[in-house]
Amino acid sequence: MQKSAAVVCLPTYNEAENIGPVIDRLLEALPSLDVLVVDDGSPDGTGDLVAERAASDPRLGLIRRSGRQGLGTAYLAGFRQALEGGYVHFLTMDCDLSHAPERVPALIAAAAGGLDLVIGSRYVAGGAIEGWGPHRRVLSFGANSFARAWLRIESHDCTSGFRCYSRRAAELLVNSPVRASGYSTLVELLVRCQRAGLAVGEVPITFVDRVHGKSKMSSREMLEGVRSVVTLGSALAREPRLPASIGEEGRAGAGAIR
Repeated sequence: MQKSAAVVCLPTYNEAENIGPVIDRLLEALPSLDVLVVDDGSPDGTGDLVAERAASDPRLGLIRRSGRQGLGTAYLAGFRQALEGGYVHFLTMDCDLSHAPERVPALIAAAAGGLDLVIGSRYVAGGAIEGWGPHRRVLSFGANSFARAWLRIESHDCTSGFRCYSRRAAELLVNSPVRASGYSTLVELLVRCQRAGLAVGEVPITFVDRVHGKSKMSSREMLEGVRSVVTLGSALAREPRLPASIGEEGRAGAGAIR
């Protein structure tokens, strides 16, 4: 991979239909961007497609893992490798085009304004969801509301995976005892940044339901996520907080940025 100020860590599993368009749109939106794909041994050949393309494009990188090891460990594996470079911004997003690659510059711009974590939010003014029925909307909003109340989260959208982390935030997370797995990891990563006093903000996005492939989120995983949030709250209550100096340097408040 070439040296850039920003890198997108992109977890994949069976995204052969989406990976090409996602990469194309990312690099069109920001040609200087690097893309690091973390593939969990996709049977559909997603990793092979990335490897072939990376051979002729230095902006692309690939981490191959054996079997499905979970979304959270994929993020952290990507961060660990990317931290070896000189990146300033570490982005994450879904690989199913639910997150518009064209919004990446907006997240980076917000982060450059002094935020350690910028969340692409469905639940701030200007945010929206397309393609979901009432049942799924209620489940998502309810899960967010529960997590916010139980863990005292200030952000409106704590389960969005479209994010931009600062280098300091990425370093904090790879050195933290992250306990959650799957989608509940998104909640834990946010809470750990907030507890460390890092500056967190949100920018509005329009989330579009996937067109190709099968969603990785099931009702069972959503229920497990709620259980994980309850367990996480109890575990964090027993953990010592990080030194206050981190918070004093990093805190700039939380809020929505258009």
